[in-house]
Amino acid sequence: MPRAILPLAAMEKLLKKVGAERVADNAKVAMREELEKVAESMGEKAVRFARHSKRKTIKAEDIRLAVK
Repeated sequence: MPRAILPLAAMEKLLKKVGAERVADNAKVAMREELEKVAESMGEKAVRFARHSKRKTIKAEDIRLAVK
């Protein structure tokens, strides 16, 4: 399994920010796994947008387009 990038503490903060009173450890892990999948997919799309524009640098506009 690839090494996780996002910290579990950040997952707890996000969930508490939206109203959770308590967060189980397995919920933090699941949240991290799913967010990393979505982020990786967004990143791949953003890279394609930048390459299409003949750039090596990913810009905020590439990320925003990838989210759509």
